Amino acid sequence: MSFEKSLKKPKVVAKYALAVRVFHWVGALLILLAFFAADLNDDYIGLHKSIGASFLIWTILRIVTRFVTKTPAYVSAPAWQNMVAHLTHLALYVAMLAMPITGILMSMYGGYGVSVFGLFELTAIVGVDRDMAKLMNWWHTEFVWSAMCILITLHIGAALYHQFVIKDNLIARMR
Repeated sequence: MSFEKSLKKPKVVAKYALAVRVFHWVGALLILLAFFAADLNDDYIGLHKSIGASFLIWTILRIVTRFVTKTPAYVSAPAWQNMVAHLTHLALYVAMLAMPITGILMSMYGGYGVSVFGLFELTAIVGVDRDMAKLMNWWHTEFVWSAMCILITLHIGAALYHQFVIKDNLIARMR
């Protein structure tokens, strides 16, 4: 490769709408904050629940925004890669809804509402059921969490692959 080619600027790709990008990065931050708040100790479980409930609201708004904004044109990729990308994104959205919903249901089946930073409360819409609380706990802490970790790893891995191996500047779409 010649020196001139190595200095070649990366391709410019169409970006997602600003609102979509903000929802993406704030959502990622909320996931990290919820994880760290849950990992601290029982004194911070209220903070974890508030962040989780906020994340549910944020994710719903994110999905609505995604439907009402224009999506940039696809980058050139084999059909199977586009299909895997679509399925991974769909699974991520399902997991991003399932994570806070199972957490909220775990609290509600345990007999607790969920305060959202003291601003309002998501009151219990189900009766106390310890078995369902345990099931929701398993879904929340084991199944959905594991799925989210795998999907997020795939998502980040694919973005890094595009950036550093394919060098198509795909990451610029979300900056």
